[in-house]
Amino acid sequence: MVMEGEVKQAGRRAAGHPWFHHLSRVGLVARGLLYLLIGWLALRIGFGGGSGGKEAERTGALQMVADGPGGTIVLWVMAGGFTALAVWQLAEVLYGRPIPDGHKFRERLGSAARSVVYLGGAAVTFGFLFGHQGSSSDKQSQTYTAQAMGAPGGRWLVLAVAAGFLGWGGYVIFSAVRRNFLEELDTGRMSRAARRFVQPLGIAGNAARGLIGAGVGVFLAYAAITFQPDKAKGLDGTLREFADSPAGPWGLLAVAAGLLVFGLYSFCEARWRKVDASGPGW
Repeated sequence: MVMEGEVKQAGRRAAGHPWFHHLSRVGLVARGLLYLLIGWLALRIGFGGGSGGKEAERTGALQMVADGPGGTIVLWVMAGGFTALAVWQLAEVLYGRPIPDGHKFRERLGSAARSVVYLGGAAVTFGFLFGHQGSSSDKQSQTYTAQAMGAPGGRWLVLAVAAGFLGWGGYVIFSAVRRNFLEELDTGRMSRAARRFVQPLGIAGNAARGLIGAGVGVFLAYAAITFQPDKAKGLDGTLREFADSPAGPWGLLAVAAGLLVFGLYSFCEARWRKVDASGPGW
């Protein structure tokens, strides 16, 4: 018990270290850059200019970074940033989030889910750096969906995953409209002008992100219901489907603009996000 308490205290001190906070903010900047690039690729598709051979998803965005000045260095910083984000979220799982009711199970569960997402981002970025670009998110979704549906009860598993995406997307949109993201920001350090600038960015950006997540869930559900794994879509395919909606290319352009806005919001988050996960937990 003494050893366990010492380990917990050591972890709490590490989570409260200023350098840990700085690394977490670097990760938020990396996330913002990634969303800006994906949004830019989606805009190019919406305007009919294609995407220069790059898909509107993480791999395409990383290729844009690699092709730019100092691309390799930026990619290493992004990989480290995503790793820091994952560790930060794990610290929130252990010690609670610095928001009202941040010690409760549902909040810790959300942090655990985000840590998995950020670990995935770090893995993709490190893989890209070491020459393993992998297949597109569409192909991966179709492959995994086909494998799952080929197993006993796999169709229900795919439907459950689809429901998860739909639920997450709906929750993100609902939270954006209710401006719950403000609870995660240190609004006491924000001027009135800064708050007026950040608030609409958070609403529009998070709503666009939730809409895309819900779209992925719709295509997964359709693939499971019709038993057609090739109907599953990743990020790139979901974005392109918005161009085929009744709104036409304007639908994709609106979502792409939302992604760009979320990228800008991420930079604001890097400035004002509460990142100290060393407070009292359970």
